[in-house]
Amino acid sequence: MDRFDAMQAFVRVVETRSFTRAADTLRMSKTTVTQLVQQLEARLRVKLLNRTTRKVNVTADGAAYYERAVRLLAELDDAETSLSDASTLPRGRLRVDLPAPFARLVVVPALPEFHARYPDIQIDFGVSDRMVDIIGENVDCVVRGGSILDQSLIARRIGDLTLGAFAAPSYIARRGKPLDPRELESGDHDVVGFLWARTRKTYPYVMHRGDERLEWQGHHAFTFDDGNAFQAAILAGLGVAWLPAYMAKAHVARSELVPLFDDWRFETMPMSVAYPPNRHVSAKLRVFIEWVASLMDEGAGPS
Repeated sequence: MDRFDAMQAFVRVVETRSFTRAADTLRMSKTTVTQLVQQLEARLRVKLLNRTTRKVNVTADGAAYYERAVRLLAELDDAETSLSDASTLPRGRLRVDLPAPFARLVVVPALPEFHARYPDIQIDFGVSDRMVDIIGENVDCVVRGGSILDQSLIARRIGDLTLGAFAAPSYIARRGKPLDPRELESGDHDVVGFLWARTRKTYPYVMHRGDERLEWQGHHAFTFDDGNAFQAAILAGLGVAWLPAYMAKAHVARSELVPLFDDWRFETMPMSVAYPPNRHVSAKLRVFIEWVASLMDEGAGPS
């Protein structure tokens, strides 16, 4: 029995509560994972997991061993990283989930520079706007806009997104250009809404003009839960919508979108990286987070 593999298999079964999901995330067969955990229990002479046909629960001994195993695996990762001289670059595989537009417009165009700097880091990207089970899917971190409400995660704020209201010229030609955001509440204009994965609802965006404060909601003709589809709907002239500045900039320059309500200012939206509290922040994860934060400074954040 490889004690490292067995410990890693046990940790993943505890975190996913499933031998099948643990096997998928470790890229092993379920039989292999089962055998490794059984061999570990035999070696330790304690029962680590209670298994039924429907679920897997950790025992009291298993919970205590899990806490130590997580720390040992983290220390081993640190030891492997620091064994060589100080100039050794971070290496290994990361699993990261990004919002689709942020991946397409900000991260992917900059990846050649990251790969040139850290050639030994391999990244598996999930590109979505869905809720991600970080522990169950063995994801190292997610990048998300808005507040991170899950108190079980550690969230690091890496910047703020500047927001604005926009419409396509085709929409303005058909419905007219709204001059005040309150016109959007009258029903005379359509709004394209974004459905947030954690609530499955749209929510109002706060705007300021001098001492005035307005929460902008509007009449939603269409709503989308994918950022790329949401942007495509706005470009197709389906309605007025908010957009982060980085998503609108190129389209405004090509006269494909028209900025609205120039005398109003949107409150910015926080952008954060979130990861599990028991997930060791390895050198490879640390440099990735710092790199994404630098991208926010360079162009995705306030302009």
